[in-house]
Amino acid sequence: MNQPRLIVIDDEPDLAGFVCEVAGQTGYAVEQYHNAGLFIEQYDKRADVIVLDLMMPGMDGVEVIRFLAGIDCDTQLILISGFDSGVLHSAQKLATEQGLNFAGSLNKPFRYDDLHKLLSELSIMAKSAARQIAFEAPPVDELRDALKNNELLLHYQPKVGLNGYSVTAVEALVRWQHPVHGLLGPDLFIPVAEKHGLIDDLTWIVLEQAMAQCQSWGEQGLTVQIAVNMSSNTLKELDLPERMGDLVQRYGQEPSQLIFEVTETALMQELTKSLDILTRLRMRGFHLSIDDFGTGYSSLVQLHRAPFSEIKIDRSFVMDMDRDKESYAIIETVIVLGHKLGMKVVAEGVETQANLEQLAAMGCDLAQGYHIARPQPGVATTVWLVEYNTVG
Repeated sequence: MNQPRLIVIDDEPDLAGFVCEVAGQTGYAVEQYHNAGLFIEQYDKRADVIVLDLMMPGMDGVEVIRFLAGIDCDTQLILISGFDSGVLHSAQKLATEQGLNFAGSLNKPFRYDDLHKLLSELSIMAKSAARQIAFEAPPVDELRDALKNNELLLHYQPKVGLNGYSVTAVEALVRWQHPVHGLLGPDLFIPVAEKHGLIDDLTWIVLEQAMAQCQSWGEQGLTVQIAVNMSSNTLKELDLPERMGDLVQRYGQEPSQLIFEVTETALMQELTKSLDILTRLRMRGFHLSIDDFGTGYSSLVQLHRAPFSEIKIDRSFVMDMDRDKESYAIIETVIVLGHKLGMKVVAEGVETQANLEQLAAMGCDLAQGYHIARPQPGVATTVWLVEYNTVG
């Protein structure tokens, strides 16, 4: 049986030995380095987990992070440090922003139970045993055919209200039912659509399907808002408010049934034109949500400029809130800020009941995530909505 491989990089032999002992008991084949420079010289890219100390003589952990990013390392990375949590948090952000696979962090001194829990919960298939299947995005001609042949479909992920846990909205998430490769996630084809000028056509297909689903739910007595992600290209169309008005009218819906989720990146593409369009959408009764809030460079400025009715707290903060007091504090602050600005606040990436209860106690309005429901097709979502609202 192949064991996953773990490497510890720490200049303190006792601590490195402790990590190796715990890792060995958890099922890992272990190796340790007390010199970061030696690790860089000898690393063969076959580790499944690297446990890295930030503060080491000669070469520190930040330099190792830079090295790992430079070789496009996909190994799961755990950071440990005796510094205050702010330094550890900054190093974590540095690692993730450079594309590394950050798996967790621990402040020194840490307990056996904390390390054992972190290592046990990692999802790993040993590189020595894994089949390396490189699946590339389908070519653009296939995507063009998919748009013509109705191969795109929507899955829906519910947003539940935290006062009474009622369902008030769903987020529409596009999938591609590929005739050869099966169901493909958006990460494989959205970049292709954006690169080749197909994203606007794709967005209107999504909007049409979302409105048809909204109409179907209304006929079944279900009143549910649908949130749709908007690309920067679509936000450049000055006639978008008029076209959206025609769309909802055609399906017998109200503009308030649609929420447009806009990232700060999309908003900044052509700021003046985007603000023109967003303002007129709000004037017509559509809702606007600023997505991935807190990850941009000037999110507060955008809140002041654009007429948003909703803030979505990025999943990176929600998933870290149990173990990262800074993430917890950011969530608290965003909730207070959103309410003072008259906005609803949504937390995405909710994966535990504890997270759900904490967010409710904080006064967050809505939550979505795998703990509540995974994205699923319209028919399955309908069943889920009826059962959930009946039980609730």
